[in-house]
Amino acid sequence: MYDLLVVGSGLFGSVVAFEARRRGKRVLVVDKRDHLGGNCFTQRIEGIDVHRYGAHIFRTSDRAIWDYLRQFCEFNHFVNSPVANYKGELYNMPFNMNTFNQLWGVVTPAEARARIEAQRVPCASPRNLEEHVLSLVGRDVYEKLVRGYTEKQWGRPCTELPPSVMRRIPLRFTYDNNYFNDPYQGIPMEGYAVVMQRMLEGCELRLSTDYLAHRSELDALADAVVYTGAIDGFYGYDLGPLEYRSLRFEHETLDVDNYQGVAVMNFNDADTPYTRIIEHKHFAFGTQPVTVVSREYPAGWQPGDDPYYPINDRRNAALYARYRERADAQSRVRFGGRLGEYRYYDMQDTVKSALAKYEEWFGAESDAGDRGGRIR
Repeated sequence: MYDLLVVGSGLFGSVVAFEARRRGKRVLVVDKRDHLGGNCFTQRIEGIDVHRYGAHIFRTSDRAIWDYLRQFCEFNHFVNSPVANYKGELYNMPFNMNTFNQLWGVVTPAEARARIEAQRVPCASPRNLEEHVLSLVGRDVYEKLVRGYTEKQWGRPCTELPPSVMRRIPLRFTYDNNYFNDPYQGIPMEGYAVVMQRMLEGCELRLSTDYLAHRSELDALADAVVYTGAIDGFYGYDLGPLEYRSLRFEHETLDVDNYQGVAVMNFNDADTPYTRIIEHKHFAFGTQPVTVVSREYPAGWQPGDDPYYPINDRRNAALYARYRERADAQSRVRFGGRLGEYRYYDMQDTVKSALAKYEEWFGAESDAGDRGGRIR
């Protein structure tokens, strides 16, 4: 018998399992995939840690969260500086003075501001993403750096996407290609799979185990359940499925030592079917004689596919609220993480949420458990 069953060995589930285990709880973790780590999983190929489900670059401004993860790994000093490729024209990201110089040949911040202001299409109440972006940055940035990439990512024209898809468009009037402002950034030097292995030490781990297919027998093994899968899937989609965007990855090992010269290259034109190519060795400054690249294709989603990005429009928000009301009435099952809460989380937000949720759900019981009590 276990005190806690955790469904999903991704970052949220692994943090919850670690917090329970370090308090002396007996923890069972199940995952339907044949590996731990969820979408953070890294696989070692030719000495290169390959991010199987897209780039995962950890960054935070919270020293406590940084130190929390450092108990499981040593981070390198990778700083994300992606390049945007628009029909062979290359632009630095995020939008900064290097980008503006590449677009217009401007040199000073004043010149860049003047070019943006001349192109802006003022709109007091934008009805869609196109109007929103044009009102902030004008036609050149929109056409070359926003439109094609965003429409591929979401599978809809920008005229049909809400302005909230890009609430803020960070414009930096400095020559700085650091994508994030956070002071703590990096990637685990041994890969994320090792991080999760260390988090789950002392727990029983069952891979290739579909919780929903064996729910009754697994539930009978534990006092409480933390479910990190899709909340609508838990209920068999009986109120209707929530909407997601999915992704498809093509991984390729190439007999060259350097394919594109950067870890992340976005492809911003509408004609290129993938949104970006990841060259994994650059995350760790690798010098291997070969390289591994991954092409990332946005895809529609239907039940059975891997869900990645929730589509947070009004219809889905209302539907999620109905599932959430039902979930809140559960006495033994708690829902957390991106899919359990139907929201987008960065990695740092996932760790914060998992720590907070554990204390909310089990803090008092865990304190009692340290003296022989059990999670209820």
